[in-house]
Amino acid sequence: MRALIHIVVGIAVMTTATSFASTGGTLEVVATAPSRAVLDASTDGSISVTFDRPVDPTSIGITSFHAFSRGAGSLRGEFSFSPDGRTVTLEPARNASPGEPVTVTLANTIRGVDRTTLRSAGYQFRFWTAAAAAEMDFFILQEITTSAFPGEDVIPYGGSATDLDEDGWIDLSIVNEGTNDVRVFLNTGDGTGRIQPFLTPTNPIGEVPSPSEPADFDLDGHADLCTANIIGDNVSILIGGGDGSYGGTQTLGTGNAPRGITTLDLDGDGDLDIASTNYSSSNVTLLRNQGDGTFDPPTTIQPGISGEWSIQADDMNGDGLFDLVVGGSNQIRVLLADGNGNFVAAGTRSVAGRCWQLNLADLDGDGDVDVTTVNSFANAGQVFRNDGSGGLANGVTYSTDPFPLASDLGDLDGDGDLDWITSSYSGDWFLFVNDGAGNFSFRESFPAPIAASCSLPVDMDNDGDLDLIFVDELDDSMIVMSNGGNNTPDPPGDLNGDGFVNGADLGLMLVAWGPCGRDCRADLDQNGFVDGADLGLMLIDWTG
Repeated sequence: MRALIHIVVGIAVMTTATSFASTGGTLEVVATAPSRAVLDASTDGSISVTFDRPVDPTSIGITSFHAFSRGAGSLRGEFSFSPDGRTVTLEPARNASPGEPVTVTLANTIRGVDRTTLRSAGYQFRFWTAAAAAEMDFFILQEITTSAFPGEDVIPYGGSATDLDEDGWIDLSIVNEGTNDVRVFLNTGDGTGRIQPFLTPTNPIGEVPSPSEPADFDLDGHADLCTANIIGDNVSILIGGGDGSYGGTQTLGTGNAPRGITTLDLDGDGDLDIASTNYSSSNVTLLRNQGDGTFDPPTTIQPGISGEWSIQADDMNGDGLFDLVVGGSNQIRVLLADGNGNFVAAGTRSVAGRCWQLNLADLDGDGDVDVTTVNSFANAGQVFRNDGSGGLANGVTYSTDPFPLASDLGDLDGDGDLDWITSSYSGDWFLFVNDGAGNFSFRESFPAPIAASCSLPVDMDNDGDLDLIFVDELDDSMIVMSNGGNNTPDPPGDLNGDGFVNGADLGLMLVAWGPCGRDCRADLDQNGFVDGADLGLMLIDWTG
């Protein structure tokens, strides 16, 4: 449900708004809370931005100030202002999810009461929410097929984990190279972390879709999705309906063989645009959003490396603009946004083998956004630390199983730093644990049925810690791994909680026979009496 935006304005703001003359220059952001790149923000906290002068409250709204959590989706809510009018605070109506990045976007339409505006490039920052402490004692909670019938060649390459039906439980959008569609698996919502069979009909997209990224492209509060389609030479944009469905799909041409995709505000207008890498044409396509989830014809830029494959966006030098990090056949390069819609090459480093996928986050706790990569033909991953200006140190190499093609980050032990999961097409999933300073040690290997293709670290059971979703593209299956503790609910007739419905439970029901209080567990149909109807319900779950 969308929350109405209610603007609370202090007396000082109302007074100065009518008397301020322009002081010249531009409205500037001087602080944010949470701060950029932090990893321990509260899931139920507010989001505040402080400017260098009082803000015109009429310039604040969904289109000019919005936040998107990768797991929870769009964080809409009420805005308020500090007494001096300089700090704008968003109080989201829903919580972010644990251990997830949250992206905040400010449009160039935000004005000061002196009629100055935010710079034309706008402002973006990203922070991560805290995950609860966990023992990382993983066990298989569920194995589920992505196929509609036995033998269907689905090839689920990966996907995104976002609350699509806005019920507070994270759902899965799985992108399939064999069937050229997206299949939605809704969370059961019962606290187990399990998922239901996929919704039908599925969502057709371009030919051989591969990477994907969630966002709210039309700013209606519902999570959308974009995919890069390798053989189709295009990008598909799916608009979410807020009920687990995706509506009409827009498909736009790119260069040849797009292999990576990311979202950012390219032009400062407050909506999210798309950048995709094109391996065969060795360039990057930029798709600019018109504000309603439809996109202008593509433009291209040349990053200056060969075989562009992977791409991600974040603020690499702390200037409030999202930059691009592009991985190619043998290099990665940081492209810094110049504030005028262009990008300037900064740090460039060699990678061992093709950079199949990369991730961005602060790995060593210094407040700068670092890089992890997986390098397919080298059977290795690498960690590149940022010097704060977008320059990268030489990569530190970690061995993986053969042909790693996916890299994912998440605080799986809840100690305040990000751990690392690699997925290897010719092997298994590897978990590397961060020591807090950006150094990783191998902890565990998770066997794949055939080909470990993707992992999604996400809180599926709402217990605060991060679970793992594993995707195997050749087995056409997913594995839900619970992070410590089985949250499977007792069957309704299991009155003593031992996991069985048998004579012991029948005895407890007979003791409670007759009128029963509101918290009486034996009253299975909750009508205030323990009677034959409850006995019938118990027998349905009988295990003996």
